[in-house]
Amino acid sequence: MSEQLTLSAETRERAGKGASRAMRREGRVPAVIYGDRQEPISIHIEEKGLTKMLHTGHFMNSVVMIDVGGRATRTLPKDVQFHPVTDRPLHVDFLRIAEHAQVHVNVPIRFVDEEESRGMKRGGVLNQVRHDLELVCDAAEIPDEVVISLRGLDVGDSLHISAVTLPQGATSAITDRDFTIATIVAPSGMSTSDAGDDTAADEVPSDQGPGGEEETVPPAKTEE
Repeated sequence: MSEQLTLSAETRERAGKGASRAMRREGRVPAVIYGDRQEPISIHIEEKGLTKMLHTGHFMNSVVMIDVGGRATRTLPKDVQFHPVTDRPLHVDFLRIAEHAQVHVNVPIRFVDEEESRGMKRGGVLNQVRHDLELVCDAAEIPDEVVISLRGLDVGDSLHISAVTLPQGATSAITDRDFTIATIVAPSGMSTSDAGDDTAADEVPSDQGPGGEEETVPPAKTEE
């Protein structure tokens, strides 16, 4: 389960680009808390603490408690704007949520059992169509990741959402199609049809006799 994070914040008394630039020069990042049928609150948070959380890799699917003047608000990060050159965070949007609200989150995928994939052992390459899954789950039970096994997959096989065991209590937000998550593709120089040649070879009837010598099939008789 994704851990709960905490950020201290202060309310913003001034709005506008000029005020935001002044905050950033002081190492603060403008942000807003909205949703849950309440008025939005303009705040600013410490850039250093925010950057540290961003580097954890699961900031966007973690519950973040925003402490404003000793009052904590349960939120879910919805958007982070970054500077196009420096990648410094410029603004953050936080959505208010109830403790057990049903939330939509993007959870990263981790593939396992590559050594048990026939296609991977034969040189196949994992083509990852999706790097995360959009899930619907309880805000208190957001998973850190979705673990997917590659066991038994061969070159040319596709892995669809219907074959994935999702974390308990989580469901896919996409329900109208059985979408592809990954495929095992043939390596350079080998086509998908070539990949099955060794299997096909085992199934081709042999013309050799029991002793290993090639049997001679007599010519068919013709009527004179």
